[in-house]
Amino acid sequence: MADSKHFYLRNNQALMSSHRLSLKAKQSILLSKAENTIDAYESDWDDFVDWCTYNKVPYFPATPETIVNYINDLADYAKANTISRRISAISENFNASGTPTNPCMAPIVKQALRGIRRLKGTYQQGKTPILLDDLEDIFEYMDSIAMPEIQKLRDKAILLVGFMGAFRRSEISALTVSDITFSVQGMEIFVASSKADQEGQGAVVAIPFIENREFCAVRALKAWLKGSGIKEGPIFRGFTKNMGIRKSAISDKAIAEIVKKYAEAIGLDPAMYGAHSLRHGFATTAAAYGAEERNIMRQTRHHSVNMVRRYINEANKFVDNPVNTIFKKSR
Repeated sequence: MADSKHFYLRNNQALMSSHRLSLKAKQSILLSKAENTIDAYESDWDDFVDWCTYNKVPYFPATPETIVNYINDLADYAKANTISRRISAISENFNASGTPTNPCMAPIVKQALRGIRRLKGTYQQGKTPILLDDLEDIFEYMDSIAMPEIQKLRDKAILLVGFMGAFRRSEISALTVSDITFSVQGMEIFVASSKADQEGQGAVVAIPFIENREFCAVRALKAWLKGSGIKEGPIFRGFTKNMGIRKSAISDKAIAEIVKKYAEAIGLDPAMYGAHSLRHGFATTAAAYGAEERNIMRQTRHHSVNMVRRYINEANKFVDNPVNTIFKKSR
């Protein structure tokens, strides 16, 4: 039997219910996939379950439309081969469940995959992280051009809160004044619905004051709230043509465009950057500075250590590079 999350690949329900195969034959087929392959499939299935829970849609059974929406969200930051692997894992699990229809086999899903590969070829590389040096360059650019002060306050707060809180773009967009609690240590931000929060209880992200005022997200957010006069409702909002502040929240896509705009302004390829670059950048930077896995996971709210280890490996790819080892010993 599968557990409540409906993962069937460890005990293939369709296979085990067959009356034409002997028990020995069934067991040999179950053993045809290596244990680490099953583990990888389970991790991919868990990500799909988390996404569905976060978006309040059923994951078992799932509709083809749910699969399409999932892979399009995934395309914001994942490599193309990661998306294909996730679909394979989800499809294999539905096959193993014995359900009569597999949503991954629907034509609309195959069309969506083709469209993603065609339109988002840059996702082969994933979204490049925004690092501290990049933020410094962006802030210098902001100070060097004629920009309305109110826009500068908002954009700087978005970039620093997004980075220091390791937020997803939807979480930045959804923040309201009531979600923020300031204290002498810094601020706590309540995330009403976290992707990794299957029970829907929400999560609290702490961001401390730091001595470097330029990079202090707490000061940046306070400056934006004071300058905008926002006392309730959405924190980050768009502007009218006359730079008045709208009542509605800025969209998550607009946040991605802000990141792209500033990336391009400092000479980076905007196609390689998006809102996820802030979250990715925080995790990579924290790993590079030697932060412990569990502390990074607490801030990013990843429930899988595998993703955090990927950031650590990415941060260390030059530090621990064997080329350095060779030439240090040869001197």
